[in-house]
Amino acid sequence: MTQFDLAVIGGGVNGAGIARDAAGRGAKVLLLEAGDLAQGTSSASTKLIHGGLRYLEHYEFGLVRESLTEREALWAIAPHIIHPLRFVLPHVKGLRPRWLLRLGLFLYDHIGGRKRLPATRSIDLKRHPAGAPLKAEFGPAFEYSDGWVDDARLVVLNALDAAERGAEVRTRTPVTAARRDGAGWVIDTPSGQFHAAALVNAAGPSVLKVDGLIGTTPDYGMRLVRGSHIVVRKVFDHPYAYFFQLADGRIFFAIPYERDFTLIGTTDRDQEPGAPICASDEEIAYLCDGASRYFNTAITPADVVWTYSGVRPLIDDGSGRPEAATRGYRLDLSDAGEGAPLLSVYGGKITTYRHLAEEAVDLLAQRLPAAGGKGWTTRAPLPGGDFAIDGLPALMTDLAERYPFLDPASVDRIARAYGTRAERWLAGAEGWQALGRDFGGGLTGAEVDYLRQTEWAVSAEDILWRRTKLGLRLDAAQQAALADYLGA
Repeated sequence: MTQFDLAVIGGGVNGAGIARDAAGRGAKVLLLEAGDLAQGTSSASTKLIHGGLRYLEHYEFGLVRESLTEREALWAIAPHIIHPLRFVLPHVKGLRPRWLLRLGLFLYDHIGGRKRLPATRSIDLKRHPAGAPLKAEFGPAFEYSDGWVDDARLVVLNALDAAERGAEVRTRTPVTAARRDGAGWVIDTPSGQFHAAALVNAAGPSVLKVDGLIGTTPDYGMRLVRGSHIVVRKVFDHPYAYFFQLADGRIFFAIPYERDFTLIGTTDRDQEPGAPICASDEEIAYLCDGASRYFNTAITPADVVWTYSGVRPLIDDGSGRPEAATRGYRLDLSDAGEGAPLLSVYGGKITTYRHLAEEAVDLLAQRLPAAGGKGWTTRAPLPGGDFAIDGLPALMTDLAERYPFLDPASVDRIARAYGTRAERWLAGAEGWQALGRDFGGGLTGAEVDYLRQTEWAVSAEDILWRRTKLGLRLDAAQQAALADYLGA
């Protein structure tokens, strides 16, 4: 039976972040994921590293401050998969007054230690580039800063860094049971039994289910809230994103996505346990109607080329509406008298994952000497992110010069996905032919093999919708060819 210092259940952003942090402090770590890395909630976000401007309305000042502090820290350690965005927030007569928006944005600029990102400014949409695709009725607006992230790759890169620091990462390995045995935990899986001195339950929406497998009683109730998004052909051709208000008090975003598309979301709907996790017709229509309220071009369900949904595991704080439920997190460490340590993670959001992981390992270190080193993740780059925070354009230029056969779209995609590690599978290639089979959309055998050998990709879905978003570009026959290749 293999012995570990720490076993982490859950290969989402929190589990991968905890595994990385603990491995970097010297602990022998096992990360167990029932499916693929980021297969659930962590690949179904709105792709934002942000403070959560709307959380200010719910007086969650501590959460907003923590998130804003993390925003620039994460950008610095992963400048390939995270980049700043300027958001445009139009004022709408009859909704939140201009003074309230300005006050909220003033707080947003000042409570989180913003240093590199530009501050909020007032704009006139009749003269600003972001006003061109909007209806003529919109004039006064605000422009503010937040960040964009490739959420699924953020998870994979945390797991990859954990593995390179000695962690063992096992995907498609569900935990069937876990029990205390003497000074540690015995963990049963279909592929074998493992032993660890301490256990972390970071299973996200399944955290209570895992609590049941372990036989523990959770201290927190959970509220499962589904967030759905739609993707349409690009509605605007400028680099700004939008923060829109609706008459029901909710908000949603419209964001430039994968060069040729616009991402619109999200909804907030309570999710019944066991029900399918997918966008309902009502949600799709809701997002289309909301976008059509603002854009000159009407958006209908027929325009939607892809939808995705994720379930947010939120702490049940008694909020009436799902959008009002807290996005904060709680870390519950078992009492010493109960035996081997168990840390359960409830709630959280992608922006705060690194700080959550650091806090979790600090807690564990009180009873797990192997994890007792100092926190180190604030400045250590994620794989491929070892270049200057503003160095992505230079990286792209270098990539284009080294590989002149790459078209600009491929250079952009590869640099933003792999950063300085693109060389590991491009490997001095002098033409497309040297990269092996061409699956379409710029995806080649060399990249597929790298993802399979290095990043735990197994299926076509892993590659097309999590490691990349090339599922938006490959047709059914091309996707089937990739699946056949992987199966072989």
